[in-house]
Amino acid sequence: MNYRATAPLTRGLRARRTAPAVLAALTLTAVAGCTSSSADGTPGAAGVRDPFFPELGNGGYDVAHYGLTLGYDPESHHLTGAAEITARATKNLSAFNLDLKGLKVKDVTVEGKKARFNRSGDELTVRPRNGLDRGEKFRATVRYSGAPQTVTDADGSKEGWLKGDKSALAVGEPAGSMAWFPSNNHPSDKAAYDIQITVPKGLQAISNGELTKETTTNGRTTFAWHTAEPMASYLATLAIGEYDTKKSMTSKANSGIPVFTAIDPTLPEGKYEKTEKVLAKIPEIMDWAELNFGDYPFSSTGAIVDGRVDLGYALETQTKPVFPVEAADASTLVHELAHQWFGNSVTPKSWQDMWLNEGFATYAEWLWEEDNGGDSAQDTFDALYEGEYYESKADNEAIWAFPPARQSDAASISDAPVYDRGGMVIHKIRETVGDETFYDIIQGWLNTYRHSNANTKDFTAYVEKHAGDDKSREELKRVWADWLYGEGKPDNP
Repeated sequence: MNYRATAPLTRGLRARRTAPAVLAALTLTAVAGCTSSSADGTPGAAGVRDPFFPELGNGGYDVAHYGLTLGYDPESHHLTGAAEITARATKNLSAFNLDLKGLKVKDVTVEGKKARFNRSGDELTVRPRNGLDRGEKFRATVRYSGAPQTVTDADGSKEGWLKGDKSALAVGEPAGSMAWFPSNNHPSDKAAYDIQITVPKGLQAISNGELTKETTTNGRTTFAWHTAEPMASYLATLAIGEYDTKKSMTSKANSGIPVFTAIDPTLPEGKYEKTEKVLAKIPEIMDWAELNFGDYPFSSTGAIVDGRVDLGYALETQTKPVFPVEAADASTLVHELAHQWFGNSVTPKSWQDMWLNEGFATYAEWLWEEDNGGDSAQDTFDALYEGEYYESKADNEAIWAFPPARQSDAASISDAPVYDRGGMVIHKIRETVGDETFYDIIQGWLNTYRHSNANTKDFTAYVEKHAGDDKSREELKRVWADWLYGEGKPDNP
């Protein structure tokens, strides 16, 4: 995400024929077994106790795949949906929860059998007919409809479902995805996605991954998008409206990754042309990013630019970052594409680890400038440290409000220390271990935790282990103490 108030917008049993006596015995055993499973099971938790968003996510299961079949009419602002969720129980379950905000649930089935359900706030509690055993794979289908809502977070940002003029944009960091589909809405549970969306003919519906089908029938067009690699729910997106789209490929240097871009055709003259020029840099940025960070972790890339909704920030939605027209510049594009490695592939275990996303993406901006004739990363670091980076004194002082790994609350996850001081932590690592070891560490970190989750302790332990020598490891401990966890402005000898 690139959002700072003070800074630039930068996942059945088959019966067999058996002799009557044996069948009776087996039937009794089966009934007893089912009763035992349901009786022994307990409800899954209604949250994963995230330090900042304790009610997000759910315990007791792990999602492998979301299959979303959606229909939307921008005129009536009405969404219909069927979410097929394939998951595995991680404990004996008598019930499990899904996160869903608003929207009316018509029915729920588990393994094709109708299940009881109830709503409480943003929680949808599902009670399978026979309960679920630990390790059991299951398929739950939720059918729902209604007018999806916009969510306002503690930091003032808006997400969820944003309605524009004959258009809509769905974004989800950190909580907004539950406004348009039921999910285990926490970054610790990533899954593959298939999103099929039907809209009035003449409009387009763009989502993550690759377009696998486009068909038009009876005045409505259906678009099917497939995301094979694991994706956190907050990174799912859906853009509906008229768009000028372009398909291309990156260079052979990174094996020719497909690029899909979409631009709002209603952008003012001048801004449209500027946006086109910025997005044309994607192949160049991807080549540069692979050189620095290692192989791209996904099968396609791209961008969506929309000026019809009140977004106010750019977001690293997986494979297709979303930008408002004000944020469609090269530096922000570098930031959001860097997130495909830092945040999307290696995803934080909790929202308290947000600096791992934003510190790295911010530092990617510094590296891009350094490698393309601008200020060096050291110059940027020094300007931030000396209070000369931003025009206002308040913005420069805001960097030291709290240490990046010790944010105070949910409202602070997009504040300057997470971004700028987070980037300064990365620079101190580079300064400590030297360039060769630094890039080995970064690429090794991304490869080790590719498509999985990690937290700050995982990161610091990995860096120390691969720092090269005992002296560097000792110096890194001081970096953690002063720059990552320390209060106030550190000494900078």
